[in-house]
Amino acid sequence: MNHHTKANSLKIQLGLCLVLFLTACANVQKQAEVSPVEVSPTAEATTAAPPPTLPPPPKVAVPFQAPIVKAKIDDITEPPADIWVRIRQGFAMPDLENDLVKDREDWYAARPDYMVRMTERSRKYLFHIVEELERRNMPTELALLPFIESAFNPEAVSTAKAAGMWQFMPATGKYFDLKQNIFRDERRGVIESTRAALDYLQKLYGMFGDWHLALAAYNWGEGSVGRALAKNKAAGLGLSYSDLSMPNETRYYVPKLQAVKNIIAQPQNFNARLPLIQNHPFFKSVGITRDIDVKLAASFAGVSMEDFKALNPSMSRPVILAAGTPEILLPWDNAARFQRRLEEHAQKPLASWTAWSVPKTMKVSEASKLVKMTEAELRSVNQIPNGMQVKQGSTLLVARQGALDTDVTEHLADNAKISFAPEIVLRRIMVKVQKGDTLATLASRHDVTPMSIAAWNKLKIPVALKPGQSIAILVPTTASSRGSQNTGKKSSINQGVKASKGTSNSKKPKAKSKQPAPKTGKPNAPQSSIRH
Repeated sequence: MNHHTKANSLKIQLGLCLVLFLTACANVQKQAEVSPVEVSPTAEATTAAPPPTLPPPPKVAVPFQAPIVKAKIDDITEPPADIWVRIRQGFAMPDLENDLVKDREDWYAARPDYMVRMTERSRKYLFHIVEELERRNMPTELALLPFIESAFNPEAVSTAKAAGMWQFMPATGKYFDLKQNIFRDERRGVIESTRAALDYLQKLYGMFGDWHLALAAYNWGEGSVGRALAKNKAAGLGLSYSDLSMPNETRYYVPKLQAVKNIIAQPQNFNARLPLIQNHPFFKSVGITRDIDVKLAASFAGVSMEDFKALNPSMSRPVILAAGTPEILLPWDNAARFQRRLEEHAQKPLASWTAWSVPKTMKVSEASKLVKMTEAELRSVNQIPNGMQVKQGSTLLVARQGALDTDVTEHLADNAKISFAPEIVLRRIMVKVQKGDTLATLASRHDVTPMSIAAWNKLKIPVALKPGQSIAILVPTTASSRGSQNTGKKSSINQGVKASKGTSNSKKPKAKSKQPAPKTGKPNAPQSSIRH
């Protein structure tokens, strides 16, 4: 083949290759544009034979994506409409089942009016208590404990001096930082006492690891429960609440709570009627920065004095001290009104009372002249008994005027106290027996009785006195003059000696308890001692 022919043949081959290449590209583009559902079926698929079983496609790793799940209507849980449902949902304590529970169930079921009165009274406080219990992850049965302690009366005071909804004794209240002075007693405060009660219950549960034992300790004292457990352990006896030997008050304590729990759980079984208490806050906390009269605060909020005191029961005087009580509780719907009225009176006086520290021991009549009040008014507002003087350092609530026209300081608001002394007290003098003196002559000379002289000196009647013998005699004097004499020089009078036994107005002070804190030491007040 010549050179020219070879060249033509190469051109033809190159042209055929180009045509084949372009045709292949066109087929690839056409297949890319066809959607999967438009692809022609294969020959095997058009036959009557069933399709072969294909292996599963290979797994491909893809980024995690949370699945979208359509919730069923039944899965959507709304908050309970009333507080009773919410309390039932939070029950977490083991049930106690014994004859005492049945006895208390019958007792409550037979008194439907009493149950209604208690549950209605709880309306103002239950939501807050349940909120606090849930926040601490504690059983909501404990929200029912004030039914047992005080019938939900925040002003209840037992014969043992336990006070408030949760019935704190003074010493236990102080251990849990509940302020107690002449202006306020936080054992009665809604928020303060609830905080302290739940703190104490948590502490007791941590000690005993059992809610029934913790409740027994709340009522009987942790030391008493501890000793009862140790006694049972040493004797090889059971260590549950029902196994312990305890006073009847404590033995009935947990059964009472269990009975109320059972009634709240199934009121229809006990012919009980529970008032509707909605599941939202009843009150709101509102801050104050200036002292304000209680009557004016209630007026600003548009609530009655009774309703105001029900939410602020810790206050015992006609004025609210901002330094000691920087927040007050008001019904939820009245809080905005109070704040608005407070702003309107920003430049106007809000309080007609202030505090005054007594500079020396004095009669009430003398103090009333210094503060320019009537004696009757000063006695009334400070609850000063008749026949008593006010001791030096006491704090009195007085009318604001002149130099006494300032808000009370934080120190005074937190530490104010008042002490009294009899207007007439006895002081002891020592006399020397003269020749011819008898008990009768000495008694006549000092306006006392011979029997009193004999008692003061531990003498047996009849007795013959010897000249030069020292005899103690108690003579009346005022507390203020007694105090002034104590600052002078020594004389034959034994200064500062208390009256001996046998006098009508002398009492030996009780020794302070050495029990370790904290310990309620209360029992729960009998129902007759609580104002239901």
